[in-house]
Amino acid sequence: MPRKTVARTARLASIPLGVAGRAVGGWGKRLAGQSAEQVSADLSARTAEQLFAVLGQLKGGAMKFGQALSVFEAAIPDELAEPYREALTKLQSAAPPMTTPAMHRVLAQQLGRGWAERFTEFDDTPAAAASIGQVHKAVWHDGRQVAVKIQYPGADEALLSDLRQLQRFSKLFQPFAPGMEIKPLLQELTDRMTEELDYRAEAENQRAFAKAFAGDAQVLVPRVVASAPKVTVTEWVDGTPLASIIRTGTRTERNTAGRLLSEFHFSSPARAGLLHSDPHPGNFMIVPDGRLCVIDFGAVARLPDGLPRPLGMMTRLSLRGNSADLLDLMRREGFVRPGMQLNADDVLAYLAPFTEPASVETFHFTRKWMQRQAERVGDLRGQDFKTGRSLNLPPQYLLIQRVTAGATGILCQLDAEFSMHAIITQWQPGFADDAP
Repeated sequence: MPRKTVARTARLASIPLGVAGRAVGGWGKRLAGQSAEQVSADLSARTAEQLFAVLGQLKGGAMKFGQALSVFEAAIPDELAEPYREALTKLQSAAPPMTTPAMHRVLAQQLGRGWAERFTEFDDTPAAAASIGQVHKAVWHDGRQVAVKIQYPGADEALLSDLRQLQRFSKLFQPFAPGMEIKPLLQELTDRMTEELDYRAEAENQRAFAKAFAGDAQVLVPRVVASAPKVTVTEWVDGTPLASIIRTGTRTERNTAGRLLSEFHFSSPARAGLLHSDPHPGNFMIVPDGRLCVIDFGAVARLPDGLPRPLGMMTRLSLRGNSADLLDLMRREGFVRPGMQLNADDVLAYLAPFTEPASVETFHFTRKWMQRQAERVGDLRGQDFKTGRSLNLPPQYLLIQRVTAGATGILCQLDAEFSMHAIITQWQPGFADDAP
């Protein structure tokens, strides 16, 4: 085994599994009805701190996994959430930087030995960290301010190694996403990671989004200036990060950010044939003119026909209380495991709370609401848990579901209130009509 892989494995192994296991057990006790006071807050804080330290050092796949989990902290009970919330928020933007000589070597390899001549200014201090690279601020030779994203050397090998190791510790991360299966999330992320390693593909994705949203009054996608397999140069944009709005934003700022994020999420498949598949606050900011700026297009779902119509139909049938037709549709689309006998009303009861944001003119996304959903589907004693075990998420819906769940997590972190009904009515096929 290469020395680097051994070192990375050792860092993962340094997480005290006994401590983490007891933390997971504490969440289980919570679901089993024991009081939250029986779960040690100090244990949660130490576990969160150790997880952050290890994932932060690993970068790559582990860093990406931590970012994916970070949007689900809203589902953790308030008594346990604070230490996890702080650690996971750090993971959205924190990573150890490359040395300047190493960074210059990558630029020379990717842009040529005369790379510096392409810029009139280049700041060697990173302005931000990405999951498998870091971002520098510079001025292009034509005077434009640009963001230069540079992939960490060896990120490809390290990324896949990280994800293989994380598979071994999947139970460790369950407290961050109660009610959600971690192993499928890891596998789906592994599939997406291989795509993100080629920055040329990311640049093409970004060009497609920039074209689809060119001149849009609500969304700004920076244009690509230049690209190479491990370096991209895009227009620089200043704005207020979504993470800052989550922490200190006004009520109006929170509501506006939530509405813009949802509009972007639901409209992108129809407008660009693509779904931005990396929903965490570090990839969004509000620019001075009020638009939502979106960055990082390494992971996308290709949806040339827009969002699947059956999803809108399922939401509509659920809101109408039409349990029989809902179950029939879910069976046809593969949402019910083969051979499973289910009560249609139980399936309706399981799905109905998830469709609540579309049932009212204005919905308030809160951590309490998300916590209720997590506890409901994760309660081993409840009917919803039994129903959920009989349901299936078809492969073609897995990425869409993860992105929707992640975006919903951000909305709950924002504590945003707006009309999700209006957005779904406009952009989700199958929701507002009775067409088959």
